[in-house]
Amino acid sequence: MSAIARRSPRRGLLLTALALAPSALPLAGCGLATAQRSTAAGVQVPDFADLAERVLPSVVNIAVTGDQRLIELPPEFRGTPLERYFRERQRRGRREAQGAGSGFVIDAVGYIVTNNHVVGNARRVVVSLQSGAEFPARVVGSDDLTDLALLKIEPRSDVALPAVTWGASGALRIGQWILAAGSPFGLGGTVTAGIVSARGRQINAGPFDDFIQTDAAINPGNSGGPVFNMAGEVVGISTAIYSPSGASAGVGFATPSDLARPIIESLRREGTVARGWLGVSVQDVATAEAGRAGTPRLRGVQIVGVERNSPAAQAGLRPGDIVTAVNGERIETSRALVRNVAAVPPGQTVRLNVLRDGRERELPVQVGRRPTGGTER
Repeated sequence: MSAIARRSPRRGLLLTALALAPSALPLAGCGLATAQRSTAAGVQVPDFADLAERVLPSVVNIAVTGDQRLIELPPEFRGTPLERYFRERQRRGRREAQGAGSGFVIDAVGYIVTNNHVVGNARRVVVSLQSGAEFPARVVGSDDLTDLALLKIEPRSDVALPAVTWGASGALRIGQWILAAGSPFGLGGTVTAGIVSARGRQINAGPFDDFIQTDAAINPGNSGGPVFNMAGEVVGISTAIYSPSGASAGVGFATPSDLARPIIESLRREGTVARGWLGVSVQDVATAEAGRAGTPRLRGVQIVGVERNSPAAQAGLRPGDIVTAVNGERIETSRALVRNVAAVPPGQTVRLNVLRDGRERELPVQVGRRPTGGTER
């Protein structure tokens, strides 16, 4: 990754923590997929006017107030006369930091989705609707691994708070039109259009990377804003950009709705996300090595370490085992293994197909709860 990546303090490639929360309208059945405009040459191109008119009232601003991050004391200063000077400067310089971002209403009772990096360290969050109405918001829950957060406001009876409809990101095709909504650089009520440039992008932001790449202009302030398909359904959440300047370079990334929706539902129910965990370190099987000497090519995930007293250890998994399937679903990459196990509620049992000493066997494993900040699978 080159110097063109814009980073946040907590995650790689994230937009600046200026989050806006888009509110949302019921958009089903609006017939937007057929909206087109003729050019002078007679070529039919999409007309986004009807779609923009419907989604813009659903876009809201999220203003955040929190403490400014303090710079970590360099190790070489510790225990020296400079440490006291450094601490005093930090104490005097501590002040409030303000930011803003985007999001969207998923329920008229006041639930709003945004990015975790927008509200993660906030002491005060205020949501502003397109009408200008403002409401204090509380963070219901957040998930750092997918950079998602859920807010709740208490709307007044005289204020309309329409909700978006989730769409299926898995149905997106490369080249399809999409519309991003948010408040780039604090400019509220902004929409940008583009196409799906790629799917399944991994940008080293976390273990669950599966981003939609788009060339729609996404800038600081779009964080947490919705990405709509032409039917007016939310299929993604603007999360990250590649940029040489801090502004859009036509390479933006959105968290797909198929990944986000169950996370948000879990945050709404429990305020947190419980993920399955095995307690192993893994690596992809080197297929080139496996295919030598006339042996069949192997596709799977090799266990290189097993944590003591972990679910994997209790089930009898060993270093050197190769996991080829989870509950009958073929597994070929470490990332796929993480996702499949993480999707299993802690306490439930999964069936792992394991290749050991040339023989395949099936091992039942009762998964545990993934530790907060844990790196093992």
